[in-house]
Amino acid sequence: MAVRRDVHNSDIPVLCQSCEARHRGVCGALDPDQLVDLARNSSKHSVQPGTELVGDAEAIDSFSNVLSGVVKLTKTLSDGRQQIVGLQFAPDFLGRPFKLESSINAEAATDVSLCSFPKTAIERMMKVSPELEHRLLKQTLKELDQARDWMVTLGRKTASEKVASFLLMIATNIDPTNAQDTGSATFDLPLTRSDIADFLGLTIETVSRQLTRLRADEVIRIENNRHVFVENMNRLEQRSGA
Repeated sequence: MAVRRDVHNSDIPVLCQSCEARHRGVCGALDPDQLVDLARNSSKHSVQPGTELVGDAEAIDSFSNVLSGVVKLTKTLSDGRQQIVGLQFAPDFLGRPFKLESSINAEAATDVSLCSFPKTAIERMMKVSPELEHRLLKQTLKELDQARDWMVTLGRKTASEKVASFLLMIATNIDPTNAQDTGSATFDLPLTRSDIADFLGLTIETVSRQLTRLRADEVIRIENNRHVFVENMNRLEQRSGA
């Protein structure tokens, strides 16, 4: 890939200049020369909902930064049953360095934009860039903290608090700047009612009932059964039991 330069930003590849992962994601740890090197081997692409990004027990030969959209992570049991174990948002890093095979399924829950690069390129850069290794470790620890928080949600919170916690997670992560700047958020639900129920350990009927209750209490508004408005994030946070 030819790397063009901009007179106002000559050290940063054009591929990277408008990319949020360069600022908030793992690529923020790379210097301009490393970004140029990575950009030569990178490609941006978009996928539709339902597209498998990584398969369970699949050989790992590339990693990706999530640029937009929501990625659904699942584990599959030997009898074919699946459990949603996490969601990823921009600018999360999709993949696990130093593993030969994936131990998880990753699927596009919405329209997803990715920047993908060879596994060998990232692992080579990790050897010479402690900051890159540090960023990847920080993301791993963040995911561990989120998993622990979610254990509390699933194990101790009421059905109402679980649904509010799910909405709060989406509102906070799908457009962090919007939620922080205005105290409100608007988004499309990235999962079906069935997937939300699976993720929360509830029935579909319970999820629908709790969404109706939040709407009746004017904590949220829902249009077209999927588009959610949260006018006051503090109220939603209070309902989540946080």
